[in-house]
Amino acid sequence: MTSDSPSAPRPLETLDIIGIMERIPHRYPMLLIDRVVDIVRGESCVGLKNVSANEPFFQGHFPGHPIMPGVLIIEAMAQTSATLVVASLEGVTAASHVVYFMGIDSARFRHPVVPGDQMRIHVNRERQRGEVWKFRGEAFVGDRLCAEALYTAMLVPDPDRAARLSHG
Repeated sequence: MTSDSPSAPRPLETLDIIGIMERIPHRYPMLLIDRVVDIVRGESCVGLKNVSANEPFFQGHFPGHPIMPGVLIIEAMAQTSATLVVASLEGVTAASHVVYFMGIDSARFRHPVVPGDQMRIHVNRERQRGEVWKFRGEAFVGDRLCAEALYTAMLVPDPDRAARLSHG
């Protein structure tokens, strides 16, 4: 079978905001990625976050000197990874499963992320055992490494989620 065959899986290279929301349950103001590109199913991808001065957290972090909170940079890494997990598995959507953050093994913050920056979040699967995935994430602005972390997440089926979403 050739790659041009209609039954061959098509590579998934980019997800826009709609594609992201089909895969993870996050919504504004907690949806922290705008696009996912360079997807290699089950292995890696890059999440894009356009950091705007209108983000609600900038009102208090810090007035007159806005900096994206490090915990939200890590959350953006986790959302990028969760999108990769769900995009990598057939029959899995935000309606059928949720990816839970399990732990952060290490995190380092190197440079601040500020309004006007575009953060590129590189995530790579380090290991997968069953439903548990371990990732390495790095957040860049341009060529500058701003943050990095090792973290673990678990894919959990949620059969009641589809019913809740259809009634909400």
